[in-house]
Amino acid sequence: MGDTNDGAVRDAKKLGLPKVLILGLQHMFAMFGATILVPILVSGYFADACGEPLTRGLTVSVTLFCAGFGTLLFHVCSKFKVPAFLGSSFAFLGGFSTVAKLDTGKFADMAANDKVAYACGGVVAAGALYLVMALIIKLVGVNRVMRFLPPVVTGPIIICIGLSLAPSAISNASTNWWLAVIALAVIIIFNIWGKGMFKIIPILMGVLISYVAAVIMNAAGLTNPDGSAIIAFESVKSASFFGVPQFQFAKFDLTSILVMAPIAIAAMMEHVGDMSAISATVGKNFIQDPGLHRTLVGDGLATAFAGAIGGPANTTYGENTGVLELSKVYDPMVVRLAAVFAIVLSFIPKFAAVISTMPSAIIGGVSFMLYGMISAIGVRNVVENKVDLTRSRNLIIAGVIFVCGLGFSNGITFTIGETSITLTALAIAAIAGILLNAILPGNDYQFGVNPDGDQSRGVFVKSKE
Repeated sequence: MGDTNDGAVRDAKKLGLPKVLILGLQHMFAMFGATILVPILVSGYFADACGEPLTRGLTVSVTLFCAGFGTLLFHVCSKFKVPAFLGSSFAFLGGFSTVAKLDTGKFADMAANDKVAYACGGVVAAGALYLVMALIIKLVGVNRVMRFLPPVVTGPIIICIGLSLAPSAISNASTNWWLAVIALAVIIIFNIWGKGMFKIIPILMGVLISYVAAVIMNAAGLTNPDGSAIIAFESVKSASFFGVPQFQFAKFDLTSILVMAPIAIAAMMEHVGDMSAISATVGKNFIQDPGLHRTLVGDGLATAFAGAIGGPANTTYGENTGVLELSKVYDPMVVRLAAVFAIVLSFIPKFAAVISTMPSAIIGGVSFMLYGMISAIGVRNVVENKVDLTRSRNLIIAGVIFVCGLGFSNGITFTIGETSITLTALAIAAIAGILLNAILPGNDYQFGVNPDGDQSRGVFVKSKE
């Protein structure tokens, strides 16, 4: 990893201000489609479950602010060395969907804004787990920690995250299958046949082109199959050009924490993989310097901060790693510039209002690809690490995770004292997988010993043991 790539630019100042600004905008657009999709999807979950839209907290404006500020916070924690952008994490969508549907105890008849505040409290707890993991890695080393999170555990959990969201994709797409198919087709076309910059922003292109199609269909007088208008622009007219994002403080309850916090396990695996991918792209081992513990602290603080003010969990974005590979400009300053652009956009309500007019069918079409890809990443995790599913031990672990993750549709609710606690399907699956892996004999997974297996999931660090 130490070799310098030919033609790489590590000091962007040499390029001049105009080019630097364009490079910053490119990074912003690369993360944009996926980042704003999270609040749009989450708003849909709570609107469906509570019968009212979100007006505070997890909105497009708040999300953009959290992505920008979280990225800057990450850069401070990583000694300004790592050219990573932190956008909205899709790993937590299943958790938000679950919290939206909670209807027992204090969550019965709770308003959407209040309920999402409790979900964000869970995000804060998840961010705190990053800090705990960073401390453990600093004290005992990454190899010992990763022994408890082998591919036979993390792979099936990631698969469950994607599959648990599949019904939501179908529900949204069914509101207008034509728009959903257009969105899905555009994403596939740009992802497979796109060139240059367009190849790394297929989601954004899918959203833009299908949105244009929706505008044309709406102007032509067409409606959704149920007779409703395809797009309604009333909210855009009333929105102002400048305004402070509608933040709201997180609220804490053990049930919502137990929903969200275990998802941090999968998110941390994603983080470690992204760090390795960025290291390979840039030609520097960031897992070693500034160290995985520092990057985890940055990601954890960014996630906890976002949750505290009503935003979604953050994660390092692979889309921006693609921009690094494309541009060969590795100066982290360019990524920080993109973060500033995101913060500026968060103070323009009219922009957020335009985004909120997006038909749910487009979200469904995009989700078809997105949720499926989450599960596919889990499958790749298992396949590339050559997990031997002919061994009873591995088959038991994977099987129990699948049944728990997909079978407990309403989770398990129990009462301690006067407090009602709900363990969701994903939480049950994560706990069961980790415990079975620790208890069952014959664990043949050794992190840091098999370069081909570990590096395929982006977490190889040469063993010193």
